[in-house]
Amino acid sequence: MTDTSTSAAALSALLDRAAITDTLHRYAAGLDLGDAELLTSSLTEDATVDLGPAMRRMGYEFPPLAPRETVVGGLIEAVGPLDSSHSISNVRVTVDGDSATVYAYAQAQHFKPGTGSDPAVTRHVLLMNRYTATMVRDGDQWRIKHLDIANAWMDGDPLILLGQ
Repeated sequence: MTDTSTSAAALSALLDRAAITDTLHRYAAGLDLGDAELLTSSLTEDATVDLGPAMRRMGYEFPPLAPRETVVGGLIEAVGPLDSSHSISNVRVTVDGDSATVYAYAQAQHFKPGTGSDPAVTRHVLLMNRYTATMVRDGDQWRIKHLDIANAWMDGDPLILLGQ
């Protein structure tokens, strides 16, 4: 026989983990689909996304984006038109009440708009990034308050990310 309070706590922890992982998936899908509403749903109003560590590794300076409307506007404009695919994996979550620290990998393939399905096109950029996020519970959803993106490795031409 199991202790019901232990079972309830375990179930709550699993539900939080699933909802937190879904937040990362909403973020990535918003980028891949160029869907501002979906991307917005993953972020707090005062969200900050810092791509600086990833971009510096590729030789570019890039300031943190904040708040949410700046994040969404900037990322949808830059990544939304690209043929891109973000895959989130290795998600590790530590929940402390209504906040969480999240670590994950994001592998992201990018092609210029309309070229991703063309087998003759070889110009691309493939990134393996490490995400470190602070998330907060917002009603029945989790949202990203702060996201740092650091690049682990890259293959291809990073100028694609700059629209070139």
